[in-house]
Amino acid sequence: MDPSTADRILDAAHRVFLRRGTAGARTQEIAAEAGVNKALVHYYFGTKEALADAVFQRVASVLLPSMFGVLSAPDLSLAERVRRVSERQVAFHRAHPYMAIYLLSEIHMAPERLDSLVGRHGRPSLELLQSQLDAAAAAGTIRPVTITEFMVNLISLLVFPVVARPMIRHIVGIGEAEYDQFLDQRAEQVVTFFFAGLRP
Repeated sequence: MDPSTADRILDAAHRVFLRRGTAGARTQEIAAEAGVNKALVHYYFGTKEALADAVFQRVASVLLPSMFGVLSAPDLSLAERVRRVSERQVAFHRAHPYMAIYLLSEIHMAPERLDSLVGRHGRPSLELLQSQLDAAAAAGTIRPVTITEFMVNLISLLVFPVVARPMIRHIVGIGEAEYDQFLDQRAEQVVTFFFAGLRP
């Protein structure tokens, strides 16, 4: 097998999946996008489902382990964890603006793909993060907060502006360039807003 051909098929499949969704994608369109015949797609990946798995794993393996590493790193303060997650998430989604919708859609339609990814890379260890939250609450610098609330609030602040971009632009009446400027400032905004919400 030629790795460059496999990568070309993966790149093409990724573009088609973003345009049509995995369910609406057709192997023939993926083959045409990659500049190969349909038989070659089947030779390298077997089924469309196997190709979808490979695309998801490649995309998610860039984003999620990076976030997991920051959340479980032993030498970071609570503020630095939030800052690094925010900066990395914003940078990723600015570089790949349609990736969040794709990942959320795939996780919803095929949750076993996320299970497989976590099985491969490991679930992040959140005990240290919880102990930092508990210590900060005991010191009176933040209110008591669970890991679940922490993660839901942080991920929502980072991902929703990306997936809801067309709706937000329509509601507030701004153009693409202005919204891009807003997203460029998002990491710093999230850190400030997030910790304001944790005040006791």
